[in-house]
Amino acid sequence: PCPPGVTFSDTASATEPCKPCTQCEGLQSMSAPCVETDDAVCRCAYGYFQDEASGSCRECRVCEVGFGLMFPCKDSQDTVCEECPEGTFSSEANFVDPCLPCTTCEDNEVLVRECTAVADAECRGLHPRWTTPAPSLGGSESPEAASREPLSTEGGPSTAADTATTVMGSSQPVVTHGTSDNLIPVYCSILAAVVVGLVAYIAFKRWNSCKQNKQGANNRPVNQTPSPEGEKLHSDSGISVDSQSLHEQQPPGQGTQGP
Repeated sequence: PCPPGVTFSDTASATEPCKPCTQCEGLQSMSAPCVETDDAVCRCAYGYFQDEASGSCRECRVCEVGFGLMFPCKDSQDTVCEECPEGTFSSEANFVDPCLPCTTCEDNEVLVRECTAVADAECRGLHPRWTTPAPSLGGSESPEAASREPLSTEGGPSTAADTATTVMGSSQPVVTHGTSDNLIPVYCSILAAVVVGLVAYIAFKRWNSCKQNKQGANNRPVNQTPSPEGEKLHSDSGISVDSQSLHEQQPPGQGTQGP
């Protein structure tokens, strides 16, 4: 028998000598080893194909930008590329990727860039605060409200950061900015104003209360020197009686009687 890995014989013959195994060299790699009855099978390395005319390995063709893979490069076949049809794109030059389908924007997104054969479409989320009414222009006689429609997906590329609205009767677009970042300073200003107003109200109430207490203290008599006859009589029940008032209320006939 033929020694494996060195020679082989693909025919049953007692007289035919063994054939030497094929050696894979250069850019070739062995896909099947040489055995007693079969020769080794060589194939070109990844990224190369075997040219049938010369038998050598040649580099696979690269599909340029805007072209995608139709048939892969393998064995003795080179890469077959096709131009990306409408609705597909290829933004990288290689020999493995076909044309990819274009991205479709969702209902809550706005189209920023159209899809072409060399670049995918670009979509951005549409914030609800972006659709704000445009301010009225000076000198415009039309009372109709400004258009509240977001960015149009049919009028070509535009940016989602700014929403362009056109006022009726005017050809100049009015750009309104409405990002959520601009609302943070507004909320902070409102909160600060509420806190300052509350502190001012409390300070005013305390000042007014102190002022009223001070005026009440100034209206009281400074010297209230009681007369000797105005001494108060205190009964056991805790009720004080002014002796001078009792003397004035006593009838004249009930004065001090003599012995």
